[in-house]
Amino acid sequence: MAVVNDSALKKMLKQYRYKEMTVREITNVITQYKDLKPVMDSYVFNDGSTRELMSLTGTVPVSYRGNVYNIPVCLWLLDTYPYNPPICFVKPTSAMMIKTGKHIDANGKIYLPYLHEWKHPQSELFGLIQVMIVVFGDEPPVFSRPTTQAPHQAFQAAGPPNFVFGSSSSRCPTCPLCSAQPQSELFGLIQVMIVVFGDEPPVFSRPTTQAPHQAFQAAGPPNSVTRDTLTRGGAPTRARPCRATTPRRRRAPLSDTIRASLISAVSDKLRWRMKEEMDRAQAELDALKRTEEDLKKGHQKLEEMVSRLDQEVDEELSEALEKMETQTENNDIDDVIVPTAPLYKQILNLYAEENAIEDTIFYLGEALRRGVIDLEVFLKHVRLLSRKQFQLRALMQKARKTAGLSELY
Repeated sequence: MAVVNDSALKKMLKQYRYKEMTVREITNVITQYKDLKPVMDSYVFNDGSTRELMSLTGTVPVSYRGNVYNIPVCLWLLDTYPYNPPICFVKPTSAMMIKTGKHIDANGKIYLPYLHEWKHPQSELFGLIQVMIVVFGDEPPVFSRPTTQAPHQAFQAAGPPNFVFGSSSSRCPTCPLCSAQPQSELFGLIQVMIVVFGDEPPVFSRPTTQAPHQAFQAAGPPNSVTRDTLTRGGAPTRARPCRATTPRRRRAPLSDTIRASLISAVSDKLRWRMKEEMDRAQAELDALKRTEEDLKKGHQKLEEMVSRLDQEVDEELSEALEKMETQTENNDIDDVIVPTAPLYKQILNLYAEENAIEDTIFYLGEALRRGVIDLEVFLKHVRLLSRKQFQLRALMQKARKTAGLSELY
């Protein structure tokens, strides 16, 4: 398949909402994993509806017990990617079968905590494939399909006379999981069987029942003549020789060999297990390092934005202060304070007039207390001012409610 460039990917992803981010992640993945190819195809959902979606189809390299296997996968990207996780499947070939487990179901669908906890931009397609490689290295999702053999082939599998256990010819050539088994484990198991069956054989020869005279004849030489044949006058008969069974020689215990084989098997298994754990930890460490780098870049950008905003605010404040210093001190307050909307201007005027009436009533009271005006004049003006103040407050409450402001009284 030809190499797909960014322009071709953008044409294929024309119905996707976040085209630029999707193209960037796909390009990063197919650059690292050459066997994955972007393909537009129809995806059938569980409700029967279909949609044209982008899929990454191919194989990913998985390290299992020292060998690298190519696991076929298919990653479907929804049109809302990367804000929704991909739908991932294992696509076994005709020579493979799906191995169901906690991460793979019978249909080959992949279930991972990374997919369940998917959150952009912390989650990405490249990190998902790395997590899949680590999980598949611990629990392979596929295994070789067993092949049926003829009866004579099954008999030959038991081993000809020159069959050597633990050699490379004794392994199954078609099964990648069988071929990945270390030789030391099989050799150690066979050594244990040899010692156990050497002390107590699993099969024994059937004892033959003999008559007393036959047993007596078997004790003599092959050409001996018995007394019965001589006294009866008959012709001497040659006694049939009896095949004596030699006792089975017991094998010497192989304690040193068994111990060395078991130690080798356990060492190999521990070594592979440690390597798998190290690979998993390294993948997690790489993901954490990338996250740390992203956080550092984001922190640096935030610091630059804050410093730029501080500089802009300082410049604006300096300009405002210089402008105020250059103006004269006899500025009209009405010219300085200008509301942003006519409704706010009306509220400001009503509030100022209502406070002016409040001050007028206060000074009328002071004049009455000092005897400047009499009580009749005081009551007359207070009654007029109070009526006007009530009207101003009612109008101001209505204006504030229209403007969406809280009640003042």
